[in-house]
Formats: sequence, C-alpha cells, structure tokens
Amino acid sequence: MKDNSQKNENTLLSKIKSPKDLNKIKDLNKLCEEIREKLIEVISNNGGHLASNLGAVELTVALHKVFNDLEDKIVWDVSHQSYVHKMLTGRLEKIDTIRKENGISGFTNRKESTYDAFTQGHSSTSISSALGLACAKKINDETGYTVAVIGDGALTGGLAYEGLNNAGRFKKNFIIVLNDNQMSISKNVGAVARYLAAARIRPSYLKAKNIMEKVLNKTSIGIKMKDLMKYFKSVVKKVVNPNNIFEDMGFSYYGPIDGHNLNQLEKAFNIAKSLNKPTVVHVITTKGKGYKPAEENPGVYHGVSSFNAQEGVNFGSNSQTFSSEFGRTICKIAEKNPKICAITAAMTSGTGLKEFKNKYKNRFFDVGIAEEHAVTFAGGLAAGGMVPIVSVYSTFLQRSYDQIIHDVALQDLKVVFAVDRAGFTGEDGETHQGIFDVPFLNTIPEITIYSPSFTEEVEPMLNLAVNGSCLAAVRYPKGAEFKKPENFKYTGNSFDIYGDKTAETLIITYGRIFSNAFTAKKNLEELGIKTDVLKLNIIKPIDIEAVKNILKYKNVVFFEEAFKSGSVAEKLSSMLFENNFKGNYFIKAIDEGFVKHASVESQIKKFGLDPRGIQNYIIKKFYTD
Repeated sequence: MKDNSQKNENTLLSKIKSPKDLNKIKDLNKLCEEIREKLIEVISNNGGHLASNLGAVELTVALHKVFNDLEDKIVWDVSHQSYVHKMLTGRLEKIDTIRKENGISGFTNRKESTYDAFTQGHSSTSISSALGLACAKKINDETGYTVAVIGDGALTGGLAYEGLNNAGRFKKNFIIVLNDNQMSISKNVGAVARYLAAARIRPSYLKAKNIMEKVLNKTSIGIKMKDLMKYFKSVVKKVVNPNNIFEDMGFSYYGPIDGHNLNQLEKAFNIAKSLNKPTVVHVITTKGKGYKPAEENPGVYHGVSSFNAQEGVNFGSNSQTFSSEFGRTICKIAEKNPKICAITAAMTSGTGLKEFKNKYKNRFFDVGIAEEHAVTFAGGLAAGGMVPIVSVYSTFLQRSYDQIIHDVALQDLKVVFAVDRAGFTGEDGETHQGIFDVPFLNTIPEITIYSPSFTEEVEPMLNLAVNGSCLAAVRYPKGAEFKKPENFKYTGNSFDIYGDKTAETLIITYGRIFSNAFTAKKNLEELGIKTDVLKLNIIKPIDIEAVKNILKYKNVVFFEEAFKSGSVAEKLSSMLFENNFKGNYFIKAIDEGFVKHASVESQIKKFGLDPRGIQNYIIKKFYTD
C-alpha cells in the first residue's frame, strides 16, 4: 500500500468534483486504485466500514458513470458502503471528517447532500424507498431512473421481499442492483444464501443466450425469427437456469456479472436502462477487495475502530466489554440448562455469541437480518418449552416492536432480550443510537427490564432474567464499563441508595451513567454539597420501596441516557405524583431530536450526563441564588 501521508493534488481522484467528471477520466481502473488507497487511509484513521466500501468501488464508479445524478436517483441499502459515493458527489474534501463530530455522516443523509436520495441506516429498506421515489417521479411526470443497490445479506430481511413484491409491477425505469459479496456482517444463512450460491455458478445461461442472440441478430427473416428467438431463449433458460425468483416476481434478470469489471458493469447498467420493465442486475463483488487483510477477514473489517493500516487490526485485544461478558455468561448458563437457546440477527460476533455458536450449535440460531422473524421465532421456541435469549442491538430491536407485543408479551411467553448497544453508540450516529428501547419497552405489559452499570452485574442479572417467570430484557451499553466506585459490589436488589440518606438532594440514574453520578457525588462533597445517589438495577417495574425512599428528599434529579418521552424518569414522576411527593423533581435526558455522530464521550457530555454536567446541574438548580 502506498504512503498517503502527503496529498497529491494531481491524482485522478482529486479531479472529481461531481459525477460528470468521470467522463473526463480515461483510466477509471487507476481511479479505482486511488479510491481504495483513500478509503484505507481515512477509515484506518477514523474507523468505519472498510470491507464493504472496498468491495463496492468499481460498482459505485460504474453507477455514477452510467446514471445521471441530476435526473436519476440511487438508493443505497443500509448505506454503510456509500463512502465512495460521497467521494464522487462533491464531498471528497470532507471525506477525512467522516464519522467525526461536525463531519459528514458514515451513512447517506438527505440533509447532507442532494445526491443522497434517501437517509439509510438499517437493512433491507432500499427497494421500498426507491420504489416510492420512482412512483413519485411517475406522478410528477419526471424523467430519470431509480436504482436500489442492495446487498445479498439484506435479502435475508423480509422488508426486501415486500418491496420486491410491489416493485415487480412497476412498468419501467426501476433497477435493482444486487451487490452479492456472499456475506453480510455475519456469514449469510438460509435459503436465500443457497439460492444466490446456485445462481453464481450458472453463468452458462448468459453465455448460451449471448451466443444465440449474436447468431440470430445476423439474420433478417422477419417477425417469425423474432418469435423463434424468444422461444429458444425460453428453452435455454429452462434448461440451464430453470428457476429465477426475480423473474417470477416480474423482473428482468441480468447476471451474475463481475462487479470489479468496469466494462461489464457499464454494459449491464446500459442494458438495464434500455429495458421497458423493472430489472435486477446481479453483481458479484469481493468484500475487502484490494486490501489483503480485509479480503481474508471481511467480517472483522466490516466495521472497525481506527487501526494501523500497515499492520492491520490487532486481534490480540482482550478488553472486557459488556458484549463479551454476555457471551461468556450465556455459555455458562447454557451448560447447566439444556433449554437455553440463543438467537441473533446476523450479529454473531458483535453480540458476543461466537463461543455459544461453537459450543451449542443445535441451540444457536442466526436468522439473518430479520429482527421481526427473530422475535416471533423466539416466541415459537418459548411456546415449545425452550428458553430463547434474543441478542440484538437496541437500534434494531425497535424494528420488531409489533412482534414483541403480539407474539411474545400477549401470550405470556418467556423470552429474554439481551439488548446490546443501549444508549449512545458514537460515530454511527442518528440511525444507530440506542435511545429508544427504554420508552418502547416501557409500554410492554409484564416485562422486567434489568440495567447493569458494570460488567460484573451482567451475569447475576441475566440469571435473574432467565430464571424469572416472565418476559425480560437485560440492556447494556456498547464497549467497556465506565469507572467503578472503589469496593463496589452488586447487591441483587432492585435498587440501591449510596449515601447515608440524610442529604436533601437525591440523584437517580441507572446503567453506566451511575458511574458519572457517583463521581459527581464525590465532587459535590468536596464543595460542601451533600447528595445521595439512587441506582436503579431494575428499571421496570420500579420498586414501590424506591418511591417511598425518594419521598423523603427535598430535591430530586433523574439523569437518564434515553429519550425523555416515555422514559423511566417520566414513569417515576407519575408514581411520585400519585404518592403526594412535595419536593422538587427534574429530569435530565434527551429531550427532542436525533443524536448526531460523535464520540460516546462527547455525546454524554453534550447532554449533561458526564460528572461535571451532573455536578453543574445540581448546583444550578438548588445551590445558586
């Protein structure tokens, strides 16, 4: 890899100010090399999605070369692979700021650029949103094509098929590009993966069809020969490639083709444009293309923190995280309980379930990017006498809200949700923050929600959830724990109060913010201000004994790393009102709006949930004249 420490203003990439400039570049393969070098440079410094972007370089260049961005709309599924798209659409000068605070987003965002047709962050949505854009064009009598770029991993999500089912009826100017790199974050699973694997090894159909077309095109026998040509094509297709799900749903299908061959890509896209019906172009790419470590370990290099590009990601890191502690604990529990099952939605490594998968293969289920199915499937397992634990990121759990209510809670089924990445998640930004699970889980009847502040609390809380009688969730943040108070021990209580209960001011919180609250308590003591801290270990239901203790305080502030509307703090406020609380009660949480990308530390500080923010809020509210 070349040294990129000094920018060369004479590079081909530096000449690209908009997609139109691609027509001025004679050596597009050289441009692709430069793009890959830039990707490795930027992502090794900033962190981000490396393997997927490296695999989509030629695909992105070809799309912007063939389609007119002023008329045509390109929608990127998930859009974590849109870094190259950003470089080619006027954001090259800002690419070094990607995923940084006040910099550009790591996903497409309509507020960031007119070239971003749709804000995307979750999987399997592109076909539906692109179809909406295409229909709007038709209603408004606008010209141009609409293109949905979707990965094979995203085809494990049911929403993709809802979109396909409707898009197959759209008459023209609608193109789906299936970017098939044979994996998502975790290895692709299920019938869809097997179907695409079969499609990849049947290029004989296209070869036979192309030879036949060349022969027949040289003849001039008239309409009968055209009919005969259609008949031959149909016969060849049935013999060589008998089943095609896309054609059965109303699409023309072209592929598979080499997704790293610019000539083939341009030809395929131009053919798709010429057809008067919706079309699927099936493209085969290599995830991590051009960077050997990423090619060899695409899962590891899917989403990375900053790393040394020359040396690659350090596999030797053994830092304890909430996810790794969950993974260790679930294996321990499963060893004693043969009914324990683990379910993940294409996040085996991310949620810490790799060891469980290896040890208990018949009780491990990766359902692909299908959170709705994961929850209903868990309900079925529970109805069959098993104890399913659904391990899912907070931001993706919200996709299965209906299933939690209808297919689990309503039927009094015992399912445990391990809610990973709860709270602020940092640089992934608005689409990935885990700040909504508390409000929507708070509405679920008969659910118990546990919230560990430190990794040592994960095991006892998970045991309580598994051995309890009702639906339960254990929610914990991304990464490692914050600073732990000296001699801290988990009590097993639903709540704990730290202090001698003689202070007039009480701080209430839960999860990792307890660490900051405890530090603020110590800092306030040095200023002569005495406070107590109430730590909720179970945030739903709120123990009535906790309420009785709170009634004794003059000043109460609840600091919460979640959306305020529907929060634990709001629920507590109603309970205090019902019990005739006479003191002052304030809530410090996320009031309105979506949380933009920045470091977790910066996000916590911005919302006043850091030690100094908590300290200053207490002083301002109660100890300033």
